[in-house]
Amino acid sequence: MTRHKKIELPEVSYSEEGDVRHLHLGTPWIQGSMNLKDPLVLVHEYVQRMMAWLLLVEPDTVAKRHAMQLGLGAGSLTKFCSKVIRMKTTTIELNPQVVFACRGYFKLPADSARLQVLLADAAQYVSHAAHWGTVDALQVDLYDHDAAAPVLDSPAFYADCRRMLTDDGCMTVNLFGRSSSFARSVGHMTEAFGEQAIWAFKATREGNTVVLAQRTPSRPKRAVLMARAQHIQATWGLPADKWVRGFKPLSL
Repeated sequence: MTRHKKIELPEVSYSEEGDVRHLHLGTPWIQGSMNLKDPLVLVHEYVQRMMAWLLLVEPDTVAKRHAMQLGLGAGSLTKFCSKVIRMKTTTIELNPQVVFACRGYFKLPADSARLQVLLADAAQYVSHAAHWGTVDALQVDLYDHDAAAPVLDSPAFYADCRRMLTDDGCMTVNLFGRSSSFARSVGHMTEAFGEQAIWAFKATREGNTVVLAQRTPSRPKRAVLMARAQHIQATWGLPADKWVRGFKPLSL
């Protein structure tokens, strides 16, 4: 009989800084944040950029799409996609304490017809063929308590992420950490998606770099991107005009 090693999950806590509440996993590293006066706003710039896939689809199709987050964090993207954009939203989270904290302290709604939070291992979930081809926006933000490097960052993992996407779907990934390597991570994504599929922002002041990978590469003209950006900004309050100036395909 094989005995499986028990995974030790970090303790979850929170701190407050003025009007902002932060989620922690047993260390001072911030795993997500919420504005206490406006719980649905996306506090951090890199979290806002995780929504940049909106630039790569027609705006009138967004509400009919399916967003999935790998890693709940403080629930910011999950709340934004389900309550602000009103998309079907699914989140995969390994640590039940994170779900408990988000429901108790970060205004995460209960599951509903539109929103579902699943306790599962993200690597195992995306490897199941039953889930492939079902997600339009896959948002990957998987870090442990030390926030040193992405927990899942292999070509095989990204290949499964690509399989999760619909034909015009897009993956967005937050790259951050003392041990992380932008070139290595992008190389793994390129191996899975192809070099024509990869877009990237420059790093934020905090050191987060958001990378996008399309299931089917496209090159919308700048005028199209700007028109979509104006719609995104007017409809959902995201700084999409800055996105157009700040990100580009890695292969031109």
